[in-house]
Amino acid sequence: MAKIKLTAKVDSEILVVGLGLANKKLQIESGAAQLDSASLLATLNAMGATAKADEVIKLPGKATKLVVFTGLGEIKSSYDPEVLRRAAGAAARDLNGNKSATFSLPHKSVVELAAIAEGAALGAYTFVEFLGSSKQEQKAPLELITLISKFSDTAQAKTAIKRAEIIAEQTYLVRDLINTPPSHLTPDSFSQKMKKLATKYGVKAEIINDVTLKKSGYGGIIGVGQGSANPPRLFHVSYSPAKAKKRYAFVGKGITFDTGGLALKPANGMEAMKSDMSGAAAVIAAVFAIAQLKLPIAVDGWAPLAENMVSDNATRPSDVITIYGGKTVEVLNPDAEGRLVLADALIKAAEVGKRAGGLDGIIDVATLTGAQVVALGTRTSAVMTNNEEFSNQFLHAAQLAGEAFWPMPLPVELRASLDSPIADIANIGDRMGGMLVAGLFLKEFIDPQTPWLHLDIAGPAYNEKQPHGYTTVGGTGISLRSLVQLAELASSQA
Repeated sequence: MAKIKLTAKVDSEILVVGLGLANKKLQIESGAAQLDSASLLATLNAMGATAKADEVIKLPGKATKLVVFTGLGEIKSSYDPEVLRRAAGAAARDLNGNKSATFSLPHKSVVELAAIAEGAALGAYTFVEFLGSSKQEQKAPLELITLISKFSDTAQAKTAIKRAEIIAEQTYLVRDLINTPPSHLTPDSFSQKMKKLATKYGVKAEIINDVTLKKSGYGGIIGVGQGSANPPRLFHVSYSPAKAKKRYAFVGKGITFDTGGLALKPANGMEAMKSDMSGAAAVIAAVFAIAQLKLPIAVDGWAPLAENMVSDNATRPSDVITIYGGKTVEVLNPDAEGRLVLADALIKAAEVGKRAGGLDGIIDVATLTGAQVVALGTRTSAVMTNNEEFSNQFLHAAQLAGEAFWPMPLPVELRASLDSPIADIANIGDRMGGMLVAGLFLKEFIDPQTPWLHLDIAGPAYNEKQPHGYTTVGGTGISLRSLVQLAELASSQA
């Protein structure tokens, strides 16, 4: 992962600056760095530069080998941190194969500086584990990111840079897990890897294996995972600082590969189903980040892990399973499996939270429904809730973090579609409004007195198209930054 440092002057062969538009004319936004703007602007105009977001142009420099221009759009007296985050990320993505670069983008506050640092670090990511050595070298991301800032000597700036490194480190972890092929990432290997990292970050961890899951009545996790040769797991991490101001539980869907089970998915696009554990990766890494930041917020992270496969042992359409805690579910569609493993984990998370004195909130994160993508596209995630105040707190945190979430309702009239004649509830209901129906299913396993959020990240979790801003192709790490930001807000407001 790239190291970030602060400086007062250019100290590498590559200088990254901003390019914007003022009155439809190009203008270089180079922060504290001094450039021969007139000659550079003449060249940029001749090249047809637009200064739009995601535009990156490289030119030979005089004092440096390269000057890299990254689009900022319209010139502003003060830039939205997310504009800076994306511009820095786009430039960093374009600099694969280089060792270091100095970023001199306009900023008037430590908040804006932090966004630049975070964007550059997030953009400097590639997944090279399965490439040959020559291709690894060619695609190697930046190792050192230097930021020119007038705040470079302040304690606030140094703290912000350290936070950006932690956010990038844990986002890399989420992306790596999502991008790892299912031949190398199973419920057990996920759990074993995360348990080792938990020790590194000073977080308690436990792995509940398939034998214990079955004996203890985790019918959702067992029912989904019983068709696979790779048995399911429930992975749990716990960060409990002294005098914690609040206590949260994060629960993430962890389907390490989803064939659809006996409701087999079409072959076209199934390869992306290695990303169906994005929620699990995000919540566990968020707990790690909160621990690294030493926030006075207690958090339990839960990852119900299973591989949804086709076999003679797989759950059949119309089977009835018993969720942890006793509620029965008629499984009409084995491809609506994420809600089944989440139900088990939500009940368990609430049980453990109650023993610890109660939860201030429980949040589940899941690549849950194709309906989410239909409704909100591939860059905006959904939020559903039983508590508007908690939802508003999260949406504020997401806005600060630069992640796009949108509130969605849980219409009571859709609940009847989940009724089953032979079980307490069915796992699917009306097709229209399927994202909302899935949320209503999960709501059945939540104590109404506990503030709860359901985050459906189905589209934004995995980028199958072109890279943009600090987002590379593959796993994105969506929701991690918002979860951490929520904990930070809680620690400052409590």
